[in-house]
Amino acid sequence: MKATGRNDPGKADAGYRGPAAAAREVELIARIGAGDRKALEELYNLYHRRMARFLMRLTHRYELAEEIINDTFWVVWLKAREFRGESQPSTWIFGIAYRKARNAFRSASRLAAQNSLEALSAAAASEPFVAEELRDWLEQALAQLPAEQHLAVQLCYELGYSCEEIAAITNCPVNTVKTRLFHARAKLQKFLPQLAGHESLQA
Repeated sequence: MKATGRNDPGKADAGYRGPAAAAREVELIARIGAGDRKALEELYNLYHRRMARFLMRLTHRYELAEEIINDTFWVVWLKAREFRGESQPSTWIFGIAYRKARNAFRSASRLAAQNSLEALSAAAASEPFVAEELRDWLEQALAQLPAEQHLAVQLCYELGYSCEEIAAITNCPVNTVKTRLFHARAKLQKFLPQLAGHESLQA
């Protein structure tokens, strides 16, 4: 399945988790459960850009990101009738994507999956060379995190989900999410100075 590009990504993201958008998505899922392919196409287009952006931060491989998205929406097609509205549609859909991504990143043939984060300081952003260097260090540091930790970091800092929402997406206790984020931050604090020191020695 391919995105048609009919939706303005800015507008789609702006009201993405609002009540009206959520109600529309619940309606689409119900129609999908009844076998409506047009509803599946519309839901796919609503989510494609945001999900692709999330996945491309984790794996700089477009074909892998697209594969995960397509696998996710295949499951949506098959399981739509089981959706009872007990969680937000976005939580349910990203929960499926999370499991597909985790399995893909754990695969021995896909250990090259990398991830990055857009969180650079304002000072670094004003200096393109420094920003590029920091981004490189950050990518190297994030690449060393276990799959569950980098996915948690991306869900939290890239997509803005709360610990409670991440717990629902990943099907684990809230305290587990908090622990993963704590250890991820601790490792990044350790890795980044080491990488900076390594680069200084090479300079």
